[in-house]
Amino acid sequence: MELRHLQHFVAVAEDRHFTRAAERLMVSQSGLSASVRALERELQAPLFVRTTRSVTLTEAGRALLVEAERILSQVRAAREAVAAVQGVLRGTLSLGTEQCIAGVDVARLLAAFRRRHPDVEIRLRQAGSGALAEEVAAGRLDLAFAVRTQEDSDQLRSLPLTSEPMTVLCHPSHPLADGGPVSPEDLGGEAFVDFHPDWGPRRTTDMAFAEAGVQRTVTLEVSDVHSLLELVHEGLGVAVVPRHFGQKREASTLVSLPVKSDALYETVAALPPHEATSPAARALMGLLAAETEDGIRED
Repeated sequence: MELRHLQHFVAVAEDRHFTRAAERLMVSQSGLSASVRALERELQAPLFVRTTRSVTLTEAGRALLVEAERILSQVRAAREAVAAVQGVLRGTLSLGTEQCIAGVDVARLLAAFRRRHPDVEIRLRQAGSGALAEEVAAGRLDLAFAVRTQEDSDQLRSLPLTSEPMTVLCHPSHPLADGGPVSPEDLGGEAFVDFHPDWGPRRTTDMAFAEAGVQRTVTLEVSDVHSLLELVHEGLGVAVVPRHFGQKREASTLVSLPVKSDALYETVAALPPHEATSPAARALMGLLAAETEDGIRED
């Protein structure tokens, strides 16, 4: 099995189209098709269902894609490790993060990284914590700043960043605004503004209400912090969010109330196993540790 065969296979799987994948790889379409057919012959299984307009992965293709991405990621990490030993950090840093993640100033961190390592291309993706963890484990991302969603495994490890309690944000005219700390039971009949279920704040809130045995209704689901704060400002619902959201300028007109719950918003750096961690990811974590008062252990 040749690496170029895996590279060609992954490109077609990503683009769902032979012509587009060939253009991106700058190879002929006939050569790309021959490469995929050679891989199918070696594995004795069809990898794609081909139509005149697109291609889709077969069950065998889906199984291979997970391993192919991991292999290519490890090969890239090996090449970059050799370059790092020679004193030059090159290649790509593929980073994932949730919006407004606690414990790290992503923009400032990446700016510092670029100043030190200008030959490394930075790629950034925002998504929910569950999706980010899966992409790190599959080798599609070098690391991600996210909320802990699973226990460490052979494909994924996590380094704690910070944790903080949750808080309720509501309009000043809301009946709860003049009170003190509130429990999930106090919020049982409220309309909520919240994020997609895969996002860290939503996961933490759902867990707190589930542990309290209280059902809640998310009537307004958004994909960014600013929209959430605007909707709460207009009195369209309340939001349960990490405490640092209440310190944003847009939240200055809202009332913030502590939540009586043991649920904590825990953020981590999600990384692949030590041997698969790229030099660029190690360098970024080194910068983060230097900026963190107590430092972050990278054994």
